[in-house]
Amino acid sequence: MSYAIIRNENYKMGQLSYIYRHNERKNTNYSNKDINKNSLVKNYSIKSVNTSYQKAFNIIKEKYNLKGQIKKVSNIMCELIITSDKDFFKKIGEEETRRYFETAYKFVAGYNNLGEEFIVSAKVHMDESTPHMHLVYIPVIHTKDKNGNEINKIACSEYWKGKDSYKRLQDNFYAYITKAGFDLERGNTKENTHIPIETLKKVTNYENIKYEIENNEKTDSLDITKNELETKNSSLVVAQNKQLVEYNKKLKTNLAKAYIAIQRVTTLQTENTILRQENINLKQENSKLKSYIQHTFEVVKTLFDFPIDKLKRVVDNFIKNKIK
Repeated sequence: MSYAIIRNENYKMGQLSYIYRHNERKNTNYSNKDINKNSLVKNYSIKSVNTSYQKAFNIIKEKYNLKGQIKKVSNIMCELIITSDKDFFKKIGEEETRRYFETAYKFVAGYNNLGEEFIVSAKVHMDESTPHMHLVYIPVIHTKDKNGNEINKIACSEYWKGKDSYKRLQDNFYAYITKAGFDLERGNTKENTHIPIETLKKVTNYENIKYEIENNEKTDSLDITKNELETKNSSLVVAQNKQLVEYNKKLKTNLAKAYIAIQRVTTLQTENTILRQENINLKQENSKLKSYIQHTFEVVKTLFDFPIDKLKRVVDNFIKNKIK
């Protein structure tokens, strides 16, 4: 049996360019070696975007008069990673795989009364070992202002309100996807536990997914075995738990910084390649222009019996006077 997997991430405005380039395959090179460039053509969109995520956000915000304060630290977009395991998709085939992602898309459009208009992009990646969908959306809630007027408001914290918000997401997704005829098991039951995105891309079968889920549950809950409790006093256990929690927080922060740094390096590499090509083009144009001028001098010499050296001096003096 395979799992129905859905995972959410929140993003600030400054992070959108990196996920846009990754999701829409705008990079030249990728740090993820699991990506098969020869299979890029197999990727497809359930909902396509014709511009960057930043511009798409501004267009949608203006079009639907979205309210809410937007700051640098505000989470203004979210992304759902939707997948299962490699064997599941291999078993159901390409046609049912597409239906799986289309069904998931419909689920998200109606979840928390979101609305399809606030889905920015839904890109299915078939160029990695395990098919998965990146669904990017604006967390809009439909509420009323202080005067009782109905408004649409960007509010990530309110959209994901409650400690059990992710658990409810997984419960509802599992119910929706299985009702559509997909034979899957419920994903992780731990409320705030998420399988890291790189792990999601590497899992290939039921046992691997089961291992990652169980491992995450043990790590997040900081389980301590009976033998450990028998050999350590309670105060020491509490202290160790606190240290592990702090270490986990620092690790997540460093991983996030590393991801952004990698994306920046990739962007710079792309820009450098473009500049190199432009330099080559300019050199070619310069060479053509020199050849054209030389031929022009020779034509003038032939037609008017005018020495080339003298003609060059005349042209040079003319240009100098123009510059002055």
